[in-house]
Amino acid sequence: MLRIHFTPEDLARTRISTAPHPMWETLLSLYRLRRRTGEVVFAQWRRSAGPQAPADTRLLTDLVPPSGYAADFLTPVTDGLTLADGLEALRRTPRRRLSQDLSVLAGARRLPSWTTALAEGRPEAVTRLADAVEQYFEACLAPYWTRITGHLGRERARQTALVADGGWERVLEDLHPTARWHYPVLELGYPVDQELHLGGRGLQLVPSFFCQGLPTTLFDGDREPVLVYPVRHEPGWSAPDGTRTSLASLLGRTRARVLAAIGESPCTTSEVARRTATTLPTASQQASALRGAGLVTSRQNGQSVLHSITSLGLALLAGGPS
Repeated sequence: MLRIHFTPEDLARTRISTAPHPMWETLLSLYRLRRRTGEVVFAQWRRSAGPQAPADTRLLTDLVPPSGYAADFLTPVTDGLTLADGLEALRRTPRRRLSQDLSVLAGARRLPSWTTALAEGRPEAVTRLADAVEQYFEACLAPYWTRITGHLGRERARQTALVADGGWERVLEDLHPTARWHYPVLELGYPVDQELHLGGRGLQLVPSFFCQGLPTTLFDGDREPVLVYPVRHEPGWSAPDGTRTSLASLLGRTRARVLAAIGESPCTTSEVARRTATTLPTASQQASALRGAGLVTSRQNGQSVLHSITSLGLALLAGGPS
């Protein structure tokens, strides 16, 4: 469990990121590239982007294991939200921070020999790492960045509306299915128990495209507080435009959205309605039609009906109709 402790000043200083964070998306996409989870959303991107990853991507995967802690210095906090801003901050990382973060990482896994020069702050090692980040981003993320930016822009607009409607407390309650807000503490699901005391610094909320499952934050609570959390996705986002639009043409826009919502994870009819911003009767009707076509299955789960996607539905989402 992650517990974030607020003061009145922290609520006033909480803000939502105005654009995607290239460094966070780079780091989190490395998890998605190597894990066989989130197949509905990320499988097509993984098949397309994986073969394009440059050879020096291995420098990044040395610092970003398949699970668990990744070096904090890979996601510096910057005033600007461009890749250039992040790379410049990475190149200026103090030697003490490099050494400290690598020491934490070495406590969980054996590090390759090249990281010794990085821990010592040698310019050539830091420059090579920054170059590896840039090359990976350009090969694997840049072709999709416009879509990612648009998706996160819509999420920010939705949350801005929540602020206007119910204040920051409404936003904090809506951040994640595990979020529990009881002033002055926000509790969230987390792999380990961690306390984050904001102490008047405020909190930067960062909706992330490549974050999946639980939210994440920096290991070092003394650094500028940030909370990175996943957003809901539309399967097929990485497909060519013609493929992405063909599913809506085949099924209809509402039914395609319902199929995509069930494809995210098994869910009740009420949850389908919430994910797709439709009414409960509409969600039930569309789920029934998809079940009749063999794209979803439904079973009684207490007083609710739980819907799951079938292999046929997964295939349709992954590639669109052939």
